[in-house]
Amino acid sequence: MADIDPPESRDFSSGNKPRPVKRPDRQADPSPRWNGQTAGDGEAANGLWRRSTHAQTRQSYAAIDLGTNNCRLLIARPADDSFVVIDAFSRVVRLGEGLAQTGRLSERAMDRAVSALRICADKLRKRNVHLARSVATEACRRATNGAEFIERVYQETGIRLDIISAGEEARLAVLGCHILLEDGIGPAVIFDIGGGSTELVLIEPGAPVPHIVDWQSVPWGVVSLSETVGGEEGDDAHRVARYQEMRRLVSESFAPFAERIADQRTPDLRLLGTSGTVTTLASLHLDLPQYDRRAIDGLIVPSDAMRGIATRLSGMSPGDRRQLPCIGQERADLVVAGCAILESILDIWPATRLGVADRGIREGILRAMMTADAEGMLAQAALRKVRQKRR
Repeated sequence: MADIDPPESRDFSSGNKPRPVKRPDRQADPSPRWNGQTAGDGEAANGLWRRSTHAQTRQSYAAIDLGTNNCRLLIARPADDSFVVIDAFSRVVRLGEGLAQTGRLSERAMDRAVSALRICADKLRKRNVHLARSVATEACRRATNGAEFIERVYQETGIRLDIISAGEEARLAVLGCHILLEDGIGPAVIFDIGGGSTELVLIEPGAPVPHIVDWQSVPWGVVSLSETVGGEEGDDAHRVARYQEMRRLVSESFAPFAERIADQRTPDLRLLGTSGTVTTLASLHLDLPQYDRRAIDGLIVPSDAMRGIATRLSGMSPGDRRQLPCIGQERADLVVAGCAILESILDIWPATRLGVADRGIREGILRAMMTADAEGMLAQAALRKVRQKRR
């Protein structure tokens, strides 16, 4: 189950901060281990490994997000107040396939994920990555053999995955995409529809990062919801009933959060979504012949239009959905669950416009690493100046 926690107030200066450790002996083990280690002495830090200490703007940083459905990698270098992507990788691995029925990660699913992570490890080596963090989310949180899988990944690829909490997942997603939120006054909602869970976050925007007012995670993502409700065999009436059941499950799970934030609504509600669901529906809204990130990332669309697309998709057969551009084989059986989740979110926070972000956890990881690394370098430089004055 995804973490479902009571409301809490926090800002992005909190969270898991890396603690330095002794760098491993590279001669004893010639294959790099992307296992959360940084130069220095002390205990292991979650998901970070420092490769060298050159000027930060000349270094590359990497973030890996292994979700219930996808494995994604982003490698970037700092540039002014942001970063420039120098390499990226994404593959559908369906790590959580069958998890709703068995409570375990299947061998085939783990094999697919390890294969994708081997590609990621090769890119980390080729790009001479300075600092990397690799995280796993809902599938590994729920699976009884999640820890065994994490160890297998480390042994076979050298990547040390950090199974993060739902709260950390929400924090990183917001950190990665909040800059795309429309200007306005008052609280806003950011959501992330994943493969195994969905996070809803109420924020109070502000510089440089927003303050989290409230948040909740539920164990419904496009994979977990699809598998729990069952297949689409049957006629139109069966598809309608299936969609209604999806809507009911998600709405019931989010009911406590909806009640808590009801008095936060303002006349000018703002809503931003980051997920394959919203980017896919936005592509259909624009009638794109194929997916184009430049056209989608930062797009603002009418919520009613997205509801209309969701309703239309829910009534189509899987075969008909496969014929649509930007859906195809990989998303045809999962997109309906995403539509149900999206419509439930629009019920909770009925904004007239929806912001679309093709960015999230990976970008949040990169921003956090680069900020922390820059602050560390500045602190070291200040300490050197103090020492020089004392001589």
